[in-house]
Amino acid sequence: MFTANPTIVKQAKPIKSLSYSEAMELSHFGASVLYPPTVQPVMSKNIPLYIKNTFHPEDEGSFITNESINSEEVVKGISHIDNIALATLEGNGMIGILGVSKRLFSALSERQVNVILITQASSEHSICIAIDGDEVEKAERAIQDEFAYEISLGKIDPLHIKTKMSIVAIVGEEMKSHQGISGRMFSALGKDNVNIHAIAQGASERNISTVIDSKNVKKALNGLHAEFFQGHITKLNLFVVGVGNVGAKLLEQIEKQKAYLLNKLQLSIEVVGMANSKKMMFNKNGIDISANWKQNLIENGEELDLDLFHEYVKEMNLINSVFVDNTANADIAGLYASYLKESVGVVTCNKIAASSEYSVYAGLKKIAQEYNAPYLFETNVGAGLPIINTLNNLVQSGDQILKIQAVASGSLNFIFNSFVGDANFAKIVDEAGDLGFTEPDPRIDLSGVDVARKILILARESGAKMNLEDIENKSFLPKSSLEAVSIEDFKKTLIEEAAHFDAIKEKAAANNAELKYVAEFVGGKANVSLQEVDSKHPFSNLQGSDNIVLFFTERYPEYPLIIKGAGAGADVTASGIFADIIRIGKG
Repeated sequence: MFTANPTIVKQAKPIKSLSYSEAMELSHFGASVLYPPTVQPVMSKNIPLYIKNTFHPEDEGSFITNESINSEEVVKGISHIDNIALATLEGNGMIGILGVSKRLFSALSERQVNVILITQASSEHSICIAIDGDEVEKAERAIQDEFAYEISLGKIDPLHIKTKMSIVAIVGEEMKSHQGISGRMFSALGKDNVNIHAIAQGASERNISTVIDSKNVKKALNGLHAEFFQGHITKLNLFVVGVGNVGAKLLEQIEKQKAYLLNKLQLSIEVVGMANSKKMMFNKNGIDISANWKQNLIENGEELDLDLFHEYVKEMNLINSVFVDNTANADIAGLYASYLKESVGVVTCNKIAASSEYSVYAGLKKIAQEYNAPYLFETNVGAGLPIINTLNNLVQSGDQILKIQAVASGSLNFIFNSFVGDANFAKIVDEAGDLGFTEPDPRIDLSGVDVARKILILARESGAKMNLEDIENKSFLPKSSLEAVSIEDFKKTLIEEAAHFDAIKEKAAANNAELKYVAEFVGGKANVSLQEVDSKHPFSNLQGSDNIVLFFTERYPEYPLIIKGAGAGADVTASGIFADIIRIGKG
């Protein structure tokens, strides 16, 4: 006998020893290894029983005896029955009336309908029974006929039936002496958005049964098995969209850290779905990301369809599913709500959702909370730097944000750090793009829109209700660049307007100052602009693509809390996404 059905739960393992009571409970609820009537004679004679594997007779097998056998595992096994219907008889006319239950079960008995599970509210307002799905019509006729008079008077409601249900039960002789078992069970199911329609527990307390939708059985069994049998190892199933620059680095980091995460954090991460801009691929047992995954995706993947991708995630219905968006795609950002409503976590470096209309931002936060699905976007500001997490910690601990100042664009900081002496502005922009610092469309960076989105997100996380149009954007670009209709045209204007950019550079040099693109939020207002800073300013000597954020708060009024470090590049962005994934795994 196994701790769960091994065809559904890969990690299921043989049960070494159990009592007859435990074995009978498991077999009643779907463990087909034992047929209860054949076991009854040896059970009554107290004859120990071994269950062996026909194909591997040398294996130890399961030892069953009448005596309760102590073991480290309080829950001995998890079983389930499919094709269940849930029938509910309810009505005000049932309250305090004697004989209702007797009439119900007698009517079913006369039609030879077997009742698998019973639960009744203490108010006596309803009785709920679980029956075989093939006996629904027979049971419905029996009950409707028996209570036809009460139904006609409105004292009892017409029978309510739900089909496509399953019963999932955890079994263990020692459960009665351990507190919190049911809490752990319901918490594990709730974590994966498995709705419970009915609950039953016998006075012996060796069985807790729940009725759930059949579509959730696989997720429920795997979630419960992880909770009770897998040494608290948490498994995350990732669906990764965008496996180019950042995404490829993320997969590389996940593969490199797999052993460490399993051994040190008891965290197992599997990539079960992935997509690039053209193809998508899935494997519920995990995609091999150690080698040749790019070629595998190109050769064996099917054509990308974002709606179909979402349907596959729903259909696979895996525990601890996380949707990872490594793109800057608005259509993908528009799907976050649909994933969160399926209790699928979302981790993203895509700033579009968090910086779109405030109603969208607030709506996603609300949905994430309602469906207990993490929505993490640390890399929206500062790549791998812990900026949003630090801000959240300040706010949640009761601190008040007074002012935020930031150089929040690694690409712009790299560009203006390099734009000195005889340097050519257009060539530096191209170089930043080649290094992966800028967005695919450099206009997003150079127009200030990207920085505006970042300060907007920080303002919102501070508690402000703002939209992008509320942020003052003082652009340094000439009119021709702002009006360019394509990336190619935009790059041409950078060459044609060289004198404009050189004038900005020369003015800063004359003032013995550095050029920094600064974002600021203070007094409920925000702005972004190119500024000259002197050598005494905290933004001075900011190297390469580094970002820096200053948090002035009630606790840090004069000397701000400073976060500084690399704020652009595929490696650091991927590490920030990876950190968010690990946060979900650690709970």
